[in-house]
Amino acid sequence: MDYESYKQAYFVNPAPKPKFEFVGLHGVALYFQEYEKAVEFYTQVFGPPAYIEGEFTKGWQIGNIWLTLFPSKGGNPQNSEIHFLMKTSQEVENLYQAFIDAGATGDKPSDQLMYEPLRYCYLKDPFGTGILIVSKLK
Repeated sequence: MDYESYKQAYFVNPAPKPKFEFVGLHGVALYFQEYEKAVEFYTQVFGPPAYIEGEFTKGWQIGNIWLTLFPSKGGNPQNSEIHFLMKTSQEVENLYQAFIDAGATGDKPSDQLMYEPLRYCYLKDPFGTGILIVSKLK
């Protein structure tokens, strides 16, 4: 399906007016029962955290938002995904490989239509959290 046909099939036209004036998201918080292992995993992918508050709050700045990990007694994240928007298709490949090298599993990047033409891949971290990595195709 070409992009114009895709838009006609799936987008509401005219688009509904948003109820609020969002700037974006400030951050994503994930809670892990295996907190130290999760911190090790995400440190292997992203490098050391840029924010550390006490013993149990560690965060990485991802673009203009924060990814923050916390310990949990109730298990690991369920039914959750993190979406990473990369600058280029090559950066999708690079981040995909960093996640695979750290122990994530998933499909190799491919071109997809998902709201718009994207370079896309879906992975799972070792704790079951979904990871979607995309870049806009020109």
